[in-house]
Amino acid sequence: MRQPTVRYQNEVMDSGRWEGFPFREGDIVVSTPAKCGTTWTQTICALLIFQTPELPARLDDLTYWLDMLTRSRDDIFAFYEAQRHRRFIKTHTPFDGLPIHDGVTYVAVGRDPRDVAISWDAHFQNVAQEAFDAMLAAGGSPTQEPADTAPAPAESAYNRFWAWLEDTNVQVGLPSMLHHLSGFWAERERPNVLLLHYDDLKSDLEGQMRFLAGRLGIEVSESRWPDLVRAATFDSMRGRAEALTPVAAMWRDPKRFFNQGVSGQWRDLLDEDDLRRYEDRVAKLAEPDLIDWLHRGPIVPAR
Repeated sequence: MRQPTVRYQNEVMDSGRWEGFPFREGDIVVSTPAKCGTTWTQTICALLIFQTPELPARLDDLTYWLDMLTRSRDDIFAFYEAQRHRRFIKTHTPFDGLPIHDGVTYVAVGRDPRDVAISWDAHFQNVAQEAFDAMLAAGGSPTQEPADTAPAPAESAYNRFWAWLEDTNVQVGLPSMLHHLSGFWAERERPNVLLLHYDDLKSDLEGQMRFLAGRLGIEVSESRWPDLVRAATFDSMRGRAEALTPVAAMWRDPKRFFNQGVSGQWRDLLDEDDLRRYEDRVAKLAEPDLIDWLHRGPIVPAR
């Protein structure tokens, strides 16, 4: 097993919590940048594992964000130790911050960064901050900072978009997103690394679910596929927001967690000069092939 080479910490997460985690053969680690389809991918994993749209519990009671600081590390380890089904584990830690085990599958999802910026804006505005701060305090976060140290968000959606592009937080912002995906991009030929694209999930959900099932070694009878695919559509997930939204108490409106799930909203926000500015920014942060894939879609072959 390869040990992490970097530790990622902020007031919400600490990748050091992976230290000593007892993996099992067949574990699935869902590791995506924020707002790239984490909950969607977790839901698909749950549907494939349990093979029914009627999951045995709320999604948040089936899979924890392992490095989030709203629960104690001991509680998280005990939660996963008690599970008897195939485990799927949420994280926003990049590849170089994770322990890499040959018997574990690591799934990452990429998305057009411009769409991620728009999605993050809606996501942040939906946070019930007082409830979230209380959860962090209850989890004993050693890195939590006073809320009044955070800068106030910009007033306009346009300025918030550019603020996200400059944000160097280890979980939020364009630099962290592209660093995260660059790590998986470099390792995408590993047999236990899967790199999916958000727009592929939108345009060919059944094909992507079948691809994922094949890579995970999960057999699904043909009669089950229509119900499983239907349950994984964005509209279906929004309709079951109470059961699928992670840490439901921290959101003003759980349904808004599944806000729109559409691509290209940035076109209403950015003009040609803005796009040139954006292109200059991304070119400094990631290699051209990865940027092209994020903007235009699939080049990762189905194996």
